[in-house]
Amino acid sequence: MYDKKAAVEAILFASGSPVEPDKIAQAIEVKPSQAEKLILELMDDYEKQERGIRIIKLNKSYQMVSAKKFAPEIRKVMDLRRNTPLSQAALEVLAVVAYNQPVTKAFVEQVRGVDCSGVLGSLTTKGLVEEKGRLELPGRPLLYGTTENFLRCFNLESIENLPPLPESDKNANSEEESEKEQPENNSNEIEQSDK
Repeated sequence: MYDKKAAVEAILFASGSPVEPDKIAQAIEVKPSQAEKLILELMDDYEKQERGIRIIKLNKSYQMVSAKKFAPEIRKVMDLRRNTPLSQAALEVLAVVAYNQPVTKAFVEQVRGVDCSGVLGSLTTKGLVEEKGRLELPGRPLLYGTTENFLRCFNLESIENLPPLPESDKNANSEEESEKEQPENNSNEIEQSDK
């Protein structure tokens, strides 16, 4: 009988894109839970042996990728151009989409206060944002959300793993207002006690 872990490795390598454990389970004729166990064992093997390959989880799928620390060497061999970093505007739009998805262009523009057509187009071209359907409103505006490539680039297992947003300005303002109110209340109490 052949080595099922090696078969899982071959499937992930040959696929080149994320694969769900269910599909792997069908291919090697095991239960999905056993397929996932084999994938996790492989992930552990690569990590312990500090190999040049890693397996990452993207939502409910798994994909084989090169280890991040070897990116410079890979670029040299493949003669890849360094990707230009995202502009501040692109990062802002990406954050608005990631934390509020699915969103319309109008929503992003309302949050940022400027036109975002060009930036959304650029993020779509880079494969970080994609169309997720249309909103059932007049004009049926497009809805945008992040992609699996976004998760891969930011090393996230799923959208739920995004870091929490900092406390909003509203909370800060309400704290300031409550602090202003307290001294007034204290002075009223003092006046009443004098009487």
